[in-house]
Amino acid sequence: MNPGIATKELARRTLIPIPLATAIKKELIREGMLMQDRGVRCTLSGENAIEEQWGYRGLNKELYLKLMANDSDWTLLLQDMMSGVQNYFLQRPQADVQIDQSKCTAETSMKRAILCLKQHALIGKRILCVGDDDLVSVSIGLLLKRLFPAGGHTKTSVTVVDIDKRFLDYIGGIAVQEQLSIECLQHDLRQPVPDQLCGQYDCFFTDPPYTLQGMSLFLSRGILALKRSKGQPVFLSFAHQPPESMLAMQREFIRMGLTVGANYPRFNTYEGAEMIANHSQMFVLRTTDKTAPEYMDVFADALYTGEVKRTIRTYQCKTCHSEVLVGAQLNIPTIEQLKNRGCPSCGSDTFDLIRKTNANPDSNKN
Repeated sequence: MNPGIATKELARRTLIPIPLATAIKKELIREGMLMQDRGVRCTLSGENAIEEQWGYRGLNKELYLKLMANDSDWTLLLQDMMSGVQNYFLQRPQADVQIDQSKCTAETSMKRAILCLKQHALIGKRILCVGDDDLVSVSIGLLLKRLFPAGGHTKTSVTVVDIDKRFLDYIGGIAVQEQLSIECLQHDLRQPVPDQLCGQYDCFFTDPPYTLQGMSLFLSRGILALKRSKGQPVFLSFAHQPPESMLAMQREFIRMGLTVGANYPRFNTYEGAEMIANHSQMFVLRTTDKTAPEYMDVFADALYTGEVKRTIRTYQCKTCHSEVLVGAQLNIPTIEQLKNRGCPSCGSDTFDLIRKTNANPDSNKN
């Protein structure tokens, strides 16, 4: 995209030291992919490999470079297509608040797709949406159509996993109408990830339930679906939190071997969603050689906000076997806060859920 780039600038853009960038450049020259000619540029073999193997053939390079520029206004660049995107968002199914759904704006959904592009996680990649009432899959598909105006781009694919058949049917209908490469799969994420999804994807998006255990579960399911290599991006949208809860979130990241590559406050805007003040933050997480899901099996704990508020859960410390009560009206409202504080008896931060009871047993009686 930048033929004739200086080695120093190449190192700066790839965020690696100049000596390492120089060594990699020399290896690629030796392999016939690059050449030193008034800076660094691709050979014909290098260009063909990028276009064919990575899926860049037919790319509108002018639009691509403008979208990648930090000072560009993408809303102006994509103004001609956003009216169509808005129409799809206006007609989407009603949000189901019982499973913590909330409608992000069309601009937010497209902004996520562009962030994926800027993180080099879009073109030629297999992308998973762990839940998609925000239609990120549709935004990605429509952005790709704009980037490849001649059509025929087949190197990028998107899979949507969601419990809500309404949204899956709606997304599937748009995919057929617009000829987008989107596959939809109905699945309750309380259950383990289907075998055919494991280890298949280059990145995933998730905007999980508003509970920390919901965040951990959805991250766990997405991690299982990622290819087993370091540096894979995870795009996590989650409500802004006070410092204690942010610490609990980051403990969960560390527990799963994820690093925070970037954090964008107020990145997401929602219609309604007063519970999270109509905005949430975007994390770009990265996998490491220590990355592993926290939850592998069936998830039996409270997941959605309403469930957390109406249940009292009994956890048993895996180290000393002490029992601790967790509930919204108790001193320890969530399992993540219990992990953050540690077992009152021994300080351990690993627990098993052994019981759930209704906090208001009479509330369901007529």
